[in-house]
Amino acid sequence: MADSLTAVQAKLAELTGLFEDARSMPLSASCVVNRSEVLALLGELDVLLPEAMTQARAVLGDQDAVVEQGRRSAEQIIAAAHEERRLMLEDTGVWSEAQAAADQLLEQARGTSEAMRLEVEDYVDAKLANFEIVLTKTLAAVERGRDKLSGRHELDELARPDDQVDGFLEEPLPS
Repeated sequence: MADSLTAVQAKLAELTGLFEDARSMPLSASCVVNRSEVLALLGELDVLLPEAMTQARAVLGDQDAVVEQGRRSAEQIIAAAHEERRLMLEDTGVWSEAQAAADQLLEQARGTSEAMRLEVEDYVDAKLANFEIVLTKTLAAVERGRDKLSGRHELDELARPDDQVDGFLEEPLPS
């Protein structure tokens, strides 16, 4: 491959040199070159280029295969390393100890959670019981007050003459 590529580069350099050394036409950008030399160099390039291209394609094809093989090797190495790590952890007992510690922590957390839940339930129950007692006392006080008011109102109506009741209602409220 390197030989074909080098030969193609050499022929292109010869062709470039041929044009650089060519005699210029007066008052023009054109030049005079030997037709047979240019055609001979182009013929040699025509022979060298397909061979160089074939070799380049082969290298590119090999490159893809080499990359794919490298990728497969890397995946196998990684899988083997994971398996070896797993075996080492199990063999040394580190994994077992870590699992036991994790299980113990989980059990402690569950126990603490249950204790806290029971404590919160007891607290809420005590507060609700206290509230129930206060409400019961308040309800009893309201009933007694209503009873007194209804009993007193009847006695007041019997004791007062009608004009006193009317006068009482017309009096301004004390401020």
